[in-house]
Amino acid sequence: MSEDIKKNTYVADDIELLQGLEAVRKRPGMYIGSTNSYGLHHLVWEIVDNAIDEAMAGYGNKIYVTIHKDGSITITDEGRGIPTGVQSQTHKPAIELVFGELHAGGKFNEGAYKSAAGLHGVGASVTNALSTWLDVLVYRDGKIFHIRYKDGGKIDIPLEVIGTTNKHGTTVSFKPDDKIFATTEFKWDTIYNHLQEEAFLLRKVHFYLKDERSSLSQEFYYEDGLKEYIATVNQNKKPLTDIIHFQGVVQDIEIEIAMQYCLGDYNETMFSYANNVRTRDGGTHETGFKSGITRVVNDFVEKNNITKAKKLEGSDIREGLTTVMSLKVPEKIIEFEGQTKSKLGTPQATSSVFNFIYEKFTYYLTENKEVAMNIISKCIDAYNTRIAARKAKEEARSSKKVKQEIILSDKLTPAQSKDYLKNELFIVEGDSAGGNAKKGRDRIHQAILPLRGKPLNTDSITVEKLLQNEEFATIINTIGAGFGQSFDINEIKYGKIIIMTDADTDGAHIQTLLLTFFYNYMRTLITSGHVYVAAPPLYRIYKEDKQRKVNERYAWNDQDLEKAKKEIGPGYHISRYKGLGEMSDIQLKKTTMDPRSRLLIQVRIDDPLFVEKQVGILMGKDASNRRKWVEENVDFNKVDTFINEVK
Repeated sequence: MSEDIKKNTYVADDIELLQGLEAVRKRPGMYIGSTNSYGLHHLVWEIVDNAIDEAMAGYGNKIYVTIHKDGSITITDEGRGIPTGVQSQTHKPAIELVFGELHAGGKFNEGAYKSAAGLHGVGASVTNALSTWLDVLVYRDGKIFHIRYKDGGKIDIPLEVIGTTNKHGTTVSFKPDDKIFATTEFKWDTIYNHLQEEAFLLRKVHFYLKDERSSLSQEFYYEDGLKEYIATVNQNKKPLTDIIHFQGVVQDIEIEIAMQYCLGDYNETMFSYANNVRTRDGGTHETGFKSGITRVVNDFVEKNNITKAKKLEGSDIREGLTTVMSLKVPEKIIEFEGQTKSKLGTPQATSSVFNFIYEKFTYYLTENKEVAMNIISKCIDAYNTRIAARKAKEEARSSKKVKQEIILSDKLTPAQSKDYLKNELFIVEGDSAGGNAKKGRDRIHQAILPLRGKPLNTDSITVEKLLQNEEFATIINTIGAGFGQSFDINEIKYGKIIIMTDADTDGAHIQTLLLTFFYNYMRTLITSGHVYVAAPPLYRIYKEDKQRKVNERYAWNDQDLEKAKKEIGPGYHISRYKGLGEMSDIQLKKTTMDPRSRLLIQVRIDDPLFVEKQVGILMGKDASNRRKWVEENVDFNKVDTFINEVK
């Protein structure tokens, strides 16, 4: 039998049995979504969720998170403490099952928890599996218990009693495995925002965050919960209504909703939770809410004979609406889709939320007629804008007049292909770089749009002023899918929108202004993964040989630079690029535009609350908030003085 035939056989010994936590280390993405920063922080959320479940059950009202200098992290709660007694089925200490076995936990029945965040029984064990070491202290029954794991879940120190105590609770410390993760650096902002979210959802529970790397610390505590959540998200917006708040129980599901309409906001913003877990991808509860609020408003319009309003669509009604919805779902009926629990699948949640919001919001509109008419008026404006945009689009197509009544830049160099999803639009800083990009582009699939100066801040201008701006009018027309509520992701003419700016403060500012525009008026473009930032190199390392042949490398960071120096060898020269215009068209194509060799950064919204707050702070009108953020987050002592080094 040939070697090739042997390789293609499939026999019993080809079946691999992964013991214990090996499956998690083999396929970590199945359990935590990814091995980048998102997955890294998911390890923290799994342990924090366990602490939250104790607080939700009424045990303890303090949760502590401490980031250590060595890259480890500690989570402490004041709950009952993880059971340490011997479990009758396995004859092992229960804590060993929690941290050492998949699908082992106290949340599969309602004996320990009525509703809980962690329901698969794999959270703590996954964190253990993907850590270099994990250490647990349990305070219960008057004793201090200790157990330690190493190398992805192997017991290092068996369960032991190390002292006595009158405290109760659990302390878990762990250090992520750098062989698994692309980065093992915990981000202060990410953990800060997550704990703040949890504090909004768990009224009167204290969360304490400390970072020993920087001496930063923060306490979160809220009396009014979701109402304060809405106030934080909308702090830089102009409210149309006060914060509307509803709370109740339908079919054993506890429902709490806070909502507020704002003027000048053309998006809907929703934060939904089930048992304190953010359901980023929505689910049955969001379906029930959207259907319910649409029915309420249309029934109100019909009942009050408001003839100006036609049949309003859900998007008309939710334009400018910020909503936070939190459900507590009993264990016996809750269903999440996937281990990361990003989408609620409980069928009962649809009807429960629908009936809840229909009853509560109908009563609210009836009792607050003036507010109701303000809301209806905004919905009608949204409807009229949507219809007008549709008609304008149809007229433009039928008459083939693209430049109706708006001023467009004549500098767009379009792509030739009509296979739109393969096309790329480069929005380039400056005419010089735009000219080189035009020369170096792939004419079939790459379009170039140079910018003249800095775009306007769309967080502080009207729609009328936006459309009068040549740059933004051209971008809207070029992408071809409308803007605001009328934006239709199915009609985009480019699969990738790539922002290409200089690697300096002005370039970063332009990126921020463009991303703010996309976030405010084409948010689906971002959430669908179509927006990118080009990553031009910072350095060119080169050397000529005796035949004047150039050997060169490019470096995107200091690590790349050191590697390139070694590869080039003695006698190298280094150029620090100050801007895209310093590159030739060949260099720009090779390093920044050619799909075979370039680096692109995809823009995503992993944390909508963080984005809402940052856009408000950085682009809002309150200069004092912006100054405070800059002082706390920017180190002006770090100055790059490395230019044109010659060795």
